[in-house]
Amino acid sequence: MKIFNIPRKAIEDLRYFLSQGYKPTQALTWVGNRYQLSSKQRQLLQRGVCSLAKAKSRLQKKQGLWRVQKACLGIDGHNVIITVESALKNKPLLLADDGFIRDISGVSSSYRPTSISLKALNMILKILSFYQPKQVDWFFDAPISYSGELAATIRKQLKAFQLKGNAHAVKVPEHFLPAYPLVATSDSVLIDTCAEVVDLAGEVIKSFSLSFPFYRFGECLFCLQPQGTGVGLAGW
Repeated sequence: MKIFNIPRKAIEDLRYFLSQGYKPTQALTWVGNRYQLSSKQRQLLQRGVCSLAKAKSRLQKKQGLWRVQKACLGIDGHNVIITVESALKNKPLLLADDGFIRDISGVSSSYRPTSISLKALNMILKILSFYQPKQVDWFFDAPISYSGELAATIRKQLKAFQLKGNAHAVKVPEHFLPAYPLVATSDSVLIDTCAEVVDLAGEVIKSFSLSFPFYRFGECLFCLQPQGTGVGLAGW
């Protein structure tokens, strides 16, 4: 996987510039040009590297599954389902500086629900039914194809799992989710605007001990290299 072979110095430099207050786009452009990084490598850096202050801020907001109990939970639908699906498909995921697990497949705009989508959904709902949140509301990006159908499927599945809640396909989910006291997402922009966040996809992946390749910025910090399988995520 040569495409993931990002130089250690590029990661260090980007983290340094971000910590010095440079704008992310400006810092990423400079580092990308300096080290002649591909668009995929730049995307990985963008999703995986942040300043130490930003990482601490996001980690302070990050809650465990226990927080779901009796909570009003807003779910970033595509973000959560696609991440679990990628693990089920044995696609590599990224463990970022801020401790969140992120999908790196880049399929969001072309996403199409499949039988694996239903499997991922059922795994998520099984975990949620165990913790019994007060309310579970899913929000999907309406511009993405089949969002309405996916929302309708979830409304039926919520009843099957005896969970109170709803599912919506809306133009901009980010306009609705910050109003919830607890939000399930690994999207960095949402994390920064929400009060408390649970990495629901990551927690589901851990709970079911899914095995898949993943790449780690967090503890390694200086190199983006394969770190084995999902079994190793138990300690993240």
